[in-house]
Amino acid sequence: MVVDVDLPPLTVSLFWQDLVWPLLRLMLGLAAGLLLANMLEALNWTRSLARLAIPLARAAHLRDAVGAAFSLSFISPAAANSLLSARHQQGELTERELMLANIFNSLPAYLVHTPSIFFLTWPVLGLPALVYVGLTLLAAAGRTIFAIALSRCILPLPATSCDGCDAADDTGSRTGWLPVLPRAWLRFWGRLPRLALFTAPTYVLIFFIQRHGLFDLAENWLAEHMSWLSFLRPEALGIIVLHLVAELGAALGAAGSLVACGGLSAQEVVLALMVGNILSTPMRAIRHQFPAYAGFFNPGLALRLILANQSLRAGSMIVVTILYYYSCMA
Repeated sequence: MVVDVDLPPLTVSLFWQDLVWPLLRLMLGLAAGLLLANMLEALNWTRSLARLAIPLARAAHLRDAVGAAFSLSFISPAAANSLLSARHQQGELTERELMLANIFNSLPAYLVHTPSIFFLTWPVLGLPALVYVGLTLLAAAGRTIFAIALSRCILPLPATSCDGCDAADDTGSRTGWLPVLPRAWLRFWGRLPRLALFTAPTYVLIFFIQRHGLFDLAENWLAEHMSWLSFLRPEALGIIVLHLVAELGAALGAAGSLVACGGLSAQEVVLALMVGNILSTPMRAIRHQFPAYAGFFNPGLALRLILANQSLRAGSMIVVTILYYYSCMA
């Protein structure tokens, strides 16, 4: 297998379109999440957010901060990670609790992206889009349930909970925005350099790794060693390869064409998309998740969090895919 090393010149236009602008969007999103987390902490609203997740957090033997991060994940997963990172650095959360919290947030973190995934797949696939999004949502819910069960088994009941939130906490949460803005702003600028220091170089490194064909090499290797997918019709392999090489957009284009011409049934298209989603997990984690996580956690911890999260993600997707295959295809 040979990867083409004849690279197009890195023009100003290409440099802006493929590196600078995507990096700016990532940094702006992470910075917004960091600012939101600092505002909520300064306003002491994390207590109120934690109360929304009390039943789940209590069932999982997780602390108030994890419950707050769970609720915050419905708004901004980046803000939730910022909150968990701060509490871990303060010694409130152990690394084990942080790992479990990261998995615990799987469902709300996925729900943030569900509308965009649905509106991307629906115009192309129609009704099969409901099945595909539903299966991926079921897998995310399964990861959160697994985290609750595992946490309950291995963690002791925390000594403090939101039942202990006193009146002072409630008073602090009603101080309003203006008095706490300077404190939140100073804390934001204190944390922002570390976010940029780790995220930007990591993203640039991954850009040049991808530009020099190493991701293509890995993806092509996977595409050429898929004989074990013999349970799928040959037409479905094109969807999987495109999912690996060009991610979801190109795979959806091929899937829509095959559904329209009758080359594959709706069930076969959903199955192919699920398999492509599973196989693309390692590349997705390195390309997209690691630069974001490295901004909040040290690189070693970020890598461990991603490995745990993405391994469980792939496992949950495999389970729901097998269930779907035997319920609809076998």
